Amino acid sequence: MLDSDLSLWALVSAVFVLAGLVKGVIGLGLPTLSMALLAIWMPPAAAAALLIAPSLVTNLWQLQPWSGVMVMLRRLAGMQLGIVAGTLLGAWCFGAPAGSGAMLALGLALAGYAAWGLLGRSLALPARHEAWLGPVVGALTGAITALTGVFVLPAVVYLQALRLPRDALIQAMGLSFTSSTLALGLALAGQGGYSMPGAGASLAMLVPALAGMALGQRLRQRISVAVFRRCFFIGLALLGLYMAGRELLR
Repeated sequence: MLDSDLSLWALVSAVFVLAGLVKGVIGLGLPTLSMALLAIWMPPAAAAALLIAPSLVTNLWQLQPWSGVMVMLRRLAGMQLGIVAGTLLGAWCFGAPAGSGAMLALGLALAGYAAWGLLGRSLALPARHEAWLGPVVGALTGAITALTGVFVLPAVVYLQALRLPRDALIQAMGLSFTSSTLALGLALAGQGGYSMPGAGASLAMLVPALAGMALGQRLRQRISVAVFRRCFFIGLALLGLYMAGRELLR
């Protein structure tokens, strides 16, 4: 994947430091930002394979406190099953994230997610709709994950609509992202896109990702999270529009 090109290793490591820093500050963004930047100069499937280990470990970290995990899992079980099914079915239909179609879809997904974040819109979902809507949202999230390697939409919008307390929301996002990461890893392995060298490269990216996350958690105490979050979404929107525009103009 990265062969012996030290400059490429350094560049990829810098991406994961940055993505980890963002996750440490605002609680999400590591897979999204790393996919967005890595997919500029490498195939989306290769970028998706690299983020598996950093995404899995940082999201497991986000599941704390462990005492509330089973309660959250019972509530969101339908959504998690939908994520796994949607990802595996999407991978079977679309293949591993690859080609101009995946790049266009990734750009549009990033721009849409950034627009939602900038608008700051919030929804309130009545509890009676969770039983059927959770699996639907999970399946849609899984399909988008299979196509683009990004698993924030529409999962984050749905979880925010549940109006969970702040700590519970962070834990719910960690659970959803963990399911998506595991499902994406299985999908890539099934498509031959997650070899042993690829797994080793992904594990190597744990160090810069965790270092960035630790730095982000420190910065969170010193800067305005609202300002940082706004800048993040603006940059993500511009990057997504650039990626989508580049594919449309080819």
